[in-house]
Amino acid sequence: MEVVERKYGLRVNFLLLLIGGLVMLIASALIFLLIIRGIFGVFEVNDIIPKNFFGLFGKPKPQVAILHSKYTQNMLPKGNTWILDNINTWKKYLSNINLSADVIGDEDIEMGKHFDYKLLILPGSKSLSEKEIIQIKKYLEKGGAVFATSGTGSFSDDGKWKGWDFINETFGIRFTRELSRDESYLIHTLRGSLPLTAEIPAGFALKVATWDRPVAVEVLDPRTTQVSYWFNIKKDRGLVRQEIKETAGIVYGTFGDGKFVWYGFEINSIIGVNQEHLYFEKLFNNSINWLLSLPVSVPKIWQSDFKAGAIFLVTLDNKLDNLDNLIPIIQKNNIPITFLVDPQIALSDSSRIKNIAQYGELAAIVDIGYINSWDDTDNKLYNQDEQTKKIKEAKEIIEKVSGKKVFGMMPKFGLFDQNTIFAAIKNNLKYLIADSILDRSVPNIVIKGKDKIVVFSRTARDDYEVIRDYGLEEPAFQFYTYQEDIDRLLFESGLLVFNFHPEYQLQSKNVNVIEQIHKDIEKKNFQINYASAISNWYDRKEIVQVKAEQRGKYRISLKISNPGDRTIENYKVDIDLNRKVKNVSLGSEIIGLKPVKFEHSEGSNIIYITIDKLKPGESRVYFLDYEVVS
Repeated sequence: MEVVERKYGLRVNFLLLLIGGLVMLIASALIFLLIIRGIFGVFEVNDIIPKNFFGLFGKPKPQVAILHSKYTQNMLPKGNTWILDNINTWKKYLSNINLSADVIGDEDIEMGKHFDYKLLILPGSKSLSEKEIIQIKKYLEKGGAVFATSGTGSFSDDGKWKGWDFINETFGIRFTRELSRDESYLIHTLRGSLPLTAEIPAGFALKVATWDRPVAVEVLDPRTTQVSYWFNIKKDRGLVRQEIKETAGIVYGTFGDGKFVWYGFEINSIIGVNQEHLYFEKLFNNSINWLLSLPVSVPKIWQSDFKAGAIFLVTLDNKLDNLDNLIPIIQKNNIPITFLVDPQIALSDSSRIKNIAQYGELAAIVDIGYINSWDDTDNKLYNQDEQTKKIKEAKEIIEKVSGKKVFGMMPKFGLFDQNTIFAAIKNNLKYLIADSILDRSVPNIVIKGKDKIVVFSRTARDDYEVIRDYGLEEPAFQFYTYQEDIDRLLFESGLLVFNFHPEYQLQSKNVNVIEQIHKDIEKKNFQINYASAISNWYDRKEIVQVKAEQRGKYRISLKISNPGDRTIENYKVDIDLNRKVKNVSLGSEIIGLKPVKFEHSEGSNIIYITIDKLKPGESRVYFLDYEVVS
């Protein structure tokens, strides 16, 4: 820069100063863009403008529209607030995830105003006009998203019955029946390993009130996925496979370029304790995220590519001679068996127990008292000190007789209480087996302070029911009945817990059914192992936390954390990007951060990620970049 010295100071060349300033401005802009590129990946201007920027000049327009159907309102008694109550509940759930919604009317949909929104919600909209139905289908075909409930469009705009054609054709299902109001609520069982049920225990049972007549359907179209079923395995009668197939209560899928989720009940119908509402809110949030094409992390329930889990239990409390029928089958098929041993049997027939310990692991049957009635009015369970003592004695006897460590127990009369949990933890047990069907089909981790224990519930019918109660003497009938539970647990991605007894299934005429079961579940890709191995896997799996967050249109931030006190190895998680993508890459801002393995088929929406080792307290952040397939 030219500087001329004069009497009154220096003269500056303003042209050079201007050019220098522009260079610095451009350099600053480039640095800013590089920083933004590091945050958002490939980005568009909308990605870097604050979401409330336009709100400075007026209220930003919501992405969601909720239909207030006057046609449906006209069908209700004067003054009835059923529709408004539903709409208010939807608003509350949406506000919990920071989404606002416009309430629109039937005429707005007829005029096509719903095309201004990413998501259209149809709560209890039983009455729709033909114009509305046409417009909703066009909206879906062009990439819109619809969240509907119950008998949407089953009545015309003048309140005349039309049938189920709208939901059948649009959602790829077949109406099978409206459910009875004979009971105050019904059990609604959810599958695991789906984007809509991520972080909800497989087989979790929601309680749904019947005042709005819930609807059951059957999925017919491959574009539609069944999420749940109404069949109650505890009390309903019928062919299990068929009943599950015909009683779908939640489905999701695609129509044209659009997406839909359908619930066969109104969201106001969910009842129960905090747990039911907590998991329903998770289901609701996952549904919204899926409809808005936001990423969802779906943790693997089972190791590797297994579809479900299984443990084989044999209760040793009677007719132990029949064990001789089982040992050749164990040896031939290498079946991992967990033997439940009564300590008194161990003392009276120590040589047999020592011998059987070669063929599996041992758990203790412990007399902790009993409960005479299901409502706990005659509670005879011992106090915590007594239960601790009983568990300690049983464990020591079995370990001394067998020479093997005992890691689990089952209460002699099946039921347990909180004292049992504390007593088992004090005796360093890792798992407890309950002889009752709980509200899920996977193990439950019970945490007490810094300690925890894995609780297995009974998820399948045992030989007491199949042979003793049902009177099924033919092995072919026994296998078919067990197979119904196998297929149900496979559908749910749950844990199959079989418990056999020497006096029934281990008889020479019946024992080969166990080999048939083992071959069937191997073929169906079940993870089969000892109870201790399954409990260790489930305990480790539940520790890992995975959070997927949209950073830009073409980047996902993926945070993987291990808040536990043990190293997690070979952990797998599926990331559903909710859009078909290509050219996927995975990286990190931190130099030297250990990479993770991932697999992706060009054009699919699922990224399969494998973490080989995650140390206690370790947390990692990765970026998934991709291109969207047109």
